[in-house]
Amino acid sequence: MLERHRWLTYLLPLGVFLLVGSLEPTPERPGGAALGLTIPYDVYPWIYTLKISLTLAAMWFVSAGYRAFPLKATPLAVVIGAVGVVIWVGLCRLQLEQRLLGSIGLAGFLEAGARSAYNPFEHLAGHSVGSWGFLVVRLAGLVVVVPVIEEFFLRGFAMRFAVAAEWWEVPFGKVNKAAVLVGVAVPMLMHPAELLAAAAWFSLVTWLMVKTRSIWDCVVAHAVTNLLLGLYVIGGHLLFGQDHWHLL
Repeated sequence: MLERHRWLTYLLPLGVFLLVGSLEPTPERPGGAALGLTIPYDVYPWIYTLKISLTLAAMWFVSAGYRAFPLKATPLAVVIGAVGVVIWVGLCRLQLEQRLLGSIGLAGFLEAGARSAYNPFEHLAGHSVGSWGFLVVRLAGLVVVVPVIEEFFLRGFAMRFAVAAEWWEVPFGKVNKAAVLVGVAVPMLMHPAELLAAAAWFSLVTWLMVKTRSIWDCVVAHAVTNLLLGLYVIGGHLLFGQDHWHLL
């Protein structure tokens, strides 16, 4: 099936992730509003766990497609991931998107990308097992699931499709101007609340992709950034009482 429908490897897991993710509530709006549902915010851990579980199942289904890429990564990917988290957090803290888009009446675009900002230590207070159990699931999604499904979609499919209609014949790492544009524009649309951070971070990883020609380098860099971002948010809360949950 994967040979007949090559797109499945790159689109199916992300499609499942986004479809179930549409049910997630945020502090400002109930989950599933587009479907006429009103899923309350306190159900978020269950919706997120369902999303990760179903996405992992989809990833397992297309795993043969993942194995078609040589499983290799370089130390440079770890360095890029570590530098990337500094770029991401630094640009997010400046909140330039809010100032820029708010000044031209496009603040609603930012609201569309609002994150769950779920703090388990607050909402599951008194249930330490539940709090830490959910954080394990949250980090699994952040570090294991998201880097694979986003990088395979963006760099394995979308950017290669921008090079040629027969995208499966395009060597990984080959780009043109259209592919580079796609590599920036698509992530910005997927992260509307962090437009500048997404533009800078994904451009950096595009450079890594072209340099090493390894999709797993891109995945590792993404995973390292997300891991450090998660530790930054959790550690900031536990050690300093800081509230950076809007980054997750």
